[in-house]
Amino acid sequence: MKPYIAPSVLSADFANLERDVLMLNQSEADYIHVDIMDGVFVPNISFGIPVTEAIARHATKPLDVHLMIVNPEKYIEAFQKAGAAIISVHYEACTHLHRTIQQIHAAGCKAGVAINPHTPVQLLEDVIEDIDLVCMMSVNPGFGGQKFIENTYKKVKQLKEIITDSGSRALIEIDGGVNGENARPLLDAGADVLVAGNYVFKSADPIYTIAELKRV
Repeated sequence: MKPYIAPSVLSADFANLERDVLMLNQSEADYIHVDIMDGVFVPNISFGIPVTEAIARHATKPLDVHLMIVNPEKYIEAFQKAGAAIISVHYEACTHLHRTIQQIHAAGCKAGVAINPHTPVQLLEDVIEDIDLVCMMSVNPGFGGQKFIENTYKKVKQLKEIITDSGSRALIEIDGGVNGENARPLLDAGADVLVAGNYVFKSADPIYTIAELKRV
């Protein structure tokens, strides 16, 4: 099966965001990945609800919204109204994770749980059957263009085993440092969705680069 590709607009040209979203519409991308950062949970600020809404107005691909924020439960309905199809919250940011997953589903979105590089995948065992996606960070969250963490392959294999044993249908999404070299090994380990930011938007031909990732 071909991987799902989710280009991250964190690496887009913010002064020409409509142009870059229209480009993604014409590509073989499956989702548009939208990274929301608050400067508290992660040491960077990206954009919020109004920009997500603006992206959604032009996008023909589902928005895969990744909340790297504290108290994400306060903003689930707002991001759903802004156009999110998938909402991922961080395990590390949710005191009542199961309740937040239920809240995302009640809002009509698919629910994802993101985990930082240091977070063991085994901590997801009690919710794996309730979620649609695990967003596994393969860099430390907060900034684009970071170097891929090699231990990710091991974690993907461990998570795939948990998903298979539980009968969960959750997809494994890899976020951070994905490129043409590590894409195939990640898929072989069990990944389903590849988030690519700099690798897509800094390439000479982003549409071609996305197509190559689909066929890796």
